[in-house]
Amino acid sequence: MDTPVKLAATPAAPTILAYLPVALFGSVMGLTGLALAWRLAHATLGLPAWVGAALTIIALAAFAAMTTAYLIKLVTGPAAVLAEFAHPVAGKLFGTPMISLLLVPMLLADVNLSLARALWVLGAAGMTLLAWYVVTGWLRTPQAPAAASPVWIVPVVGMLDVPLALPALQWAPPLHGVMVFGLAVGLAFAVPIWTLVFARLLFQEPLPAGQQPALMLLVAPFGVGFSSYVTTTGTVDGFAAGLYMAMLFVLAVLLPHLRHLGRCNTFKVSWWAVSFPLAASALAALRYAGHAGGVVANGIAAAVLALATAVIAGLLWRTVQGIAAGELRALSS
Repeated sequence: MDTPVKLAATPAAPTILAYLPVALFGSVMGLTGLALAWRLAHATLGLPAWVGAALTIIALAAFAAMTTAYLIKLVTGPAAVLAEFAHPVAGKLFGTPMISLLLVPMLLADVNLSLARALWVLGAAGMTLLAWYVVTGWLRTPQAPAAASPVWIVPVVGMLDVPLALPALQWAPPLHGVMVFGLAVGLAFAVPIWTLVFARLLFQEPLPAGQQPALMLLVAPFGVGFSSYVTTTGTVDGFAAGLYMAMLFVLAVLLPHLRHLGRCNTFKVSWWAVSFPLAASALAALRYAGHAGGVVANGIAAAVLALATAVIAGLLWRTVQGIAAGELRALSS
């Protein structure tokens, strides 16, 4: 009788970049927003055009690098991606690649309009599906009040980014209804989500240290809401001005948190969560300054742009430094 042969277990295929968080797409959002802000600052404040051009190259390079890296993670370890998507906090941050796809076309439109349009279509479809999935999930399963987090803003209020690129894509008149849809859904959910998160911050335990940078996301509904509303309606009316003023107030409230975060937390790539709200605030301030004019409006715009530039430059320098030193895994944990 032949002795049965035991087959050796086949080793699992290695998962490359399993530690790479989808939240790092926040760096693409921040860099893209800053590039757009400096482009507008050239037209509004007469600042050097080369800064916006250089930031455009950096933002596009970051987008290409992050897209390539995360696709590698998806192909080599789909289970890691599914686990991240199922996570109650990290899963909401899958809105960051969708928002990146909605913002990057504004940088590409002058170079390759067809590619810019294709990316925007992917981003708009993905953002809408993600928002639908998240909202239906909230209604299907009761949520604990302590679970409310600033990252809840990303997958639904991110719909406010849908209209922003359409003028640059030469689709504003034919897709005006889509612009109104994105604006309406984003604003409709911005109010209850912002209120829930603010109530959680008032009446529950403080956010864990790793989620503290996400507090700056509370600025985004006002800054992005202002830009989205003005892009859709083509005017800065009283409602738009109200969104802008609220943005300035919330930004002023949250600035002390930004100042102290560096003293109480070790740097992590999650810090990029502060970048896009600051860049969006700078964009909104520059748009408002272009409408209102005057020393005060221009001064506020310049100050917010300087703040966003300094913070994002620091984040970029520390991230590149960490990657060069082989610390990306540690910085992502």
